[in-house]
Amino acid sequence: THADADGLITAGNQETQLTWMDAKYGGTAFTPRYGKAVEINALWYNALCQLARFFTDRDIRAAKHYHLMADAVETSFCRLFWNNSAGFLNDCVLPDGSADASLRPNQIFAVSLPFSPLPPEQQLAVVNTVQKNLLTPFGLRTLNTADSRYKGIYAGSQRYRDEAYHQGTVWAYLMGAFVEAYLKVNDFSGQSRKNAAEFIEPLLQHLTENGCVGQISEIFDGDPPHKPRGCFAQAWSVAEIIRAYKLINN
Repeated sequence: THADADGLITAGNQETQLTWMDAKYGGTAFTPRYGKAVEINALWYNALCQLARFFTDRDIRAAKHYHLMADAVETSFCRLFWNNSAGFLNDCVLPDGSADASLRPNQIFAVSLPFSPLPPEQQLAVVNTVQKNLLTPFGLRTLNTADSRYKGIYAGSQRYRDEAYHQGTVWAYLMGAFVEAYLKVNDFSGQSRKNAAEFIEPLLQHLTENGCVGQISEIFDGDPPHKPRGCFAQAWSVAEIIRAYKLINN
């Protein structure tokens, strides 16, 4: 793992699974996402901006250093990740410079984080695309249903479950980032808060009435009725829904 000449973080090869989409079975990495992953570089940009802000009143030289690094990453990020023809962000940029334009939820972090490398109109386009194609009542699908690799049910053999894990399966924890991004591009308006409250209502009901009471499942089927799967009590699912609830109501 290292920062490339363009300032972006790159890592791995087609046999590695370095991001949170890390399912591997029998030597097969189902979502290798090697090279420059969109959410890794969104986090990198945000970290550089946070460092620049931290040093602003402490060390002028350090602040300038991190500002310059962030500016370089911002330029490269927009140039390499924005897919103009599709109207959303590429999921990965491979070491040869080609783009993996799979429609996945990882791009939402380029909007939800405190510092976004994207201009406002592209932030809005990302949120609209994710809402239209990936949002379900229980979180975000990990792959667009129109993709030939999409797996709508997380069941069957270990290999099939691993193959489906990040190829359409819904992850509840992603709802936190989506709600934050949605509120952000809508200026935290009253209507956007009302809409966001409706987005998380099924998960709040799942938390208090269904499954393991007081907990939220790790994942749900990509296909309706989105049956809960995986771990029945997942801490980051619960944490992100609490965070989303507080964002909506504060």
